[in-house]
Amino acid sequence: MEKLGLNQIREMYLSFFESKEHLRMPSASLIPKNDKSLLLINAGMAPLKPYFTGMQVPPRNKVTTCQKCIRTGDIENVGKTSRHGTFFEMLGNFSFGDYFKEEAIPWAWEFITEVLKLPKDRLYVTIYLDDDESFDIWTKKVGVDPSRIFRLGKDDNFWELGVGPCGPCSEIHFDRGAGNISSADEFVKAADEDRVVEFWNLVFTQFDKDEEGNYNKLAKPNIDTGMGLERIATIMQGKNSIFEVDTLRAILDEISKTTDTKYGSSEKSDISMRVITDHIRSVTFMISDGILPSNEGRGYVLRRLLRRAAKHGKSLGINGEFLYKLTDVVIDNASGNYPELKEKREYIKKVIKLEEERFAETIDSGMQILNEYIEKLQNSSTSMLGGDKAFKLYDTYGFPIELTQEILEEKGMTVDLEGFNKEMQSQRERARAAREETNYMGAEDTILNKIPLEIETEFDGYDVLDLNSKVKILIKEEEFVNQLNEGEKGVIITEKTPFYAEMGGQVGDKGIVTLGSFKAEVLDCKKNLAGKVLHFVKVISGNVKVNEEITLKVNEQRRNNIRRNHTATHVLNEALRKVLGDHVHQSGSYVDDDRLRFDFNHFEAVNDDELEKVEKLVNENVMKVMDVKTQVMTLEEARESGAIALFDDKYKDEVRVVSVGDFSKELCGGTHVVNSGQIGLFKIVSEAGVAAGIRRIEAVTGPRAIAFVEEKNNLVKEISNKLKCAEKEILHRLDVQFAELKEKDREIVELKSKLASGSENEILNNGKEIKGVKLLTGMLKDIDGNSLRELADKIRSKAGECVVVLGSTCEGKVQLVAMATKGVIEKGVHCGKIIKEVAAVTGGGGGGRPDMAQAGGKLPEKLDKAIESCFGIVEKLVK
Repeated sequence: MEKLGLNQIREMYLSFFESKEHLRMPSASLIPKNDKSLLLINAGMAPLKPYFTGMQVPPRNKVTTCQKCIRTGDIENVGKTSRHGTFFEMLGNFSFGDYFKEEAIPWAWEFITEVLKLPKDRLYVTIYLDDDESFDIWTKKVGVDPSRIFRLGKDDNFWELGVGPCGPCSEIHFDRGAGNISSADEFVKAADEDRVVEFWNLVFTQFDKDEEGNYNKLAKPNIDTGMGLERIATIMQGKNSIFEVDTLRAILDEISKTTDTKYGSSEKSDISMRVITDHIRSVTFMISDGILPSNEGRGYVLRRLLRRAAKHGKSLGINGEFLYKLTDVVIDNASGNYPELKEKREYIKKVIKLEEERFAETIDSGMQILNEYIEKLQNSSTSMLGGDKAFKLYDTYGFPIELTQEILEEKGMTVDLEGFNKEMQSQRERARAAREETNYMGAEDTILNKIPLEIETEFDGYDVLDLNSKVKILIKEEEFVNQLNEGEKGVIITEKTPFYAEMGGQVGDKGIVTLGSFKAEVLDCKKNLAGKVLHFVKVISGNVKVNEEITLKVNEQRRNNIRRNHTATHVLNEALRKVLGDHVHQSGSYVDDDRLRFDFNHFEAVNDDELEKVEKLVNENVMKVMDVKTQVMTLEEARESGAIALFDDKYKDEVRVVSVGDFSKELCGGTHVVNSGQIGLFKIVSEAGVAAGIRRIEAVTGPRAIAFVEEKNNLVKEISNKLKCAEKEILHRLDVQFAELKEKDREIVELKSKLASGSENEILNNGKEIKGVKLLTGMLKDIDGNSLRELADKIRSKAGECVVVLGSTCEGKVQLVAMATKGVIEKGVHCGKIIKEVAAVTGGGGGGRPDMAQAGGKLPEKLDKAIESCFGIVEKLVK
């Protein structure tokens, strides 16, 4: 059996199914598209759901992929077992109503035995209990010995998820042991003991399960095949663990070198090395797909993996940032199939390094909290930390539970893991509830998504803003109707349209549709999940029927404003890259007729000087009046041409590339101006952070930019009128006024100090003695906290051994201060305790040290009563 590398196996698999007329599709992003039921892509078929459900037409009915996946459900087992990992690649071949068992089963066997050359006497097959059809194909067509086929029940060999498409499975297993297995019970035992490894799963989606539990045959059954790339690589390389496969072992060896720790020297260090190996693969791919660390959603998954890996680095004795360096090994091994990794290498490393630095700070703050918990446990003679507290450390401070356990064990203490797990479960349930529930495969059960797939609307609105077209479908209130009448709202679907449907950050067009006396306002234009163009209308007059030919007319002025803003985002994108660096790439945008919004990856605020350079560069290219050209080409040609893109539509045969002169080139399906000069003027309105590592620029163009400049100009005029000076003298006049205000502030401080000093002698002369302790009190007006503290300090230094308590009413609030000398503190005086009780009388709170304390209050009218209470308080304290 040839020892094949992981990358070699992937290519062999995809090439094999290409030879069977399958379309090779690249891996989709780990971020699910139009599927709110998933946080991250967790299976090879997940991105293909719309094709299985009939929501979209696949690019071909036979498809093969290698899909990157993330699963964190068994995260606690990662590193402890030979097969658990959070990141894995799933090889798959799929049929959308094309071939079925007759082809899928023989192809699987052909690839396994003739391409990979796995020995047949080490292979076993399982099928569903009553799937005689599969049994016959395996035995009669493929020639597998019936004694090597085992029938298992629903838990093992039937795929279903509630109601909807489902069906039996057939799995292929590799036997790592010796001697034949003769019964299903013996087989299950061997599988439980990891002697037998399942590596290929054929799902035959042939039924549609209804609400009553009936299994109705599908007219066009589907094939969904999955084979874990890492798992088959362990078999082909004769390894017992996925961490010993060539590409993963390369990472593990680099960790060994970095930490000077030999793999296999101890179980504890081995677990840490395996966790880091797995997690660094996950985070590298997640960041490459645009996920950034955060405290919620998929960003939280990323942060958790990063911090878990960092924690295990500390366990191996690594101080400082190290994970970002390991990404080079991941990228070098995987970029042959995932070229985007190499393109984003420096960006990925920067994100990881920043998060490592943040985690180092988090560990410090978490340690402070944990030390406080430990001190309280020691004082209360308790040795178990509550699960709620451990969870707070984990959830709020990002403190790994394993680290909490280790630190407590050193102190002879434990954690209430049951309580911690209960809190964790509650959080998972909250997260699950926050994600929108959908039915099978994320298909939304709405009339808008039940439009027949054969209905197509041709968009002809790049150059034309009005045209005639036939009405194909009318929808009103979740029903297909034959007519829409005056005053009614509904949806119109036509054969052709000049209306741009909201997509790629550009809003949908508005306008009107007419036919004789019929007139309707198009309120919005969107696409459903299958990409059908929907005109949302309100009928102003008359009525319209299915199959009538109507005139569709886009609001030209609004479209022109949208065009300006959209082309401006392209120029802005390139300007940002030139000013800030090549790491900048788009992470979202929104373009309407009023303004543009552009989100991009950057790790700090864009300063005023940089914003000025960006704006200047955009306007320079606007004034060059460069032609805006559109070319249709293949995706590969677009990549080779240097076009910038999010590459969301990886499965399209052809894409549109929009060029603004030789300055900008991007993949884009939106509408644009004819030349950059039509943008007119570009003005940045704001720049701000919207998430960790994500900045947002909002800007205006054309007439809106001119209006923005005029508003600013009018504001300057108004300021100059208020200051009674010429516009060019505004700054000088403001400087003069600030200087005058500063001088007046100084005079006010001096006056307050004199006022306070005037009360000094009176307070010194009116002290009272309580149990041998001199108490000096005073009430003042309009003295702030600083001045009050200075006065109390002066009095304390002049009066000898004493305690001073002063209060002041200032701007409707109460300020309080207490100070004491060493001698009276030894007699039991404690300023913190005095001030706490005094402040309570004024509706406030505060405290402090024995020698000095401050507080505030909200009830000035009760200051005299508060000061009077000092005498009783001091009497209680003095021993």
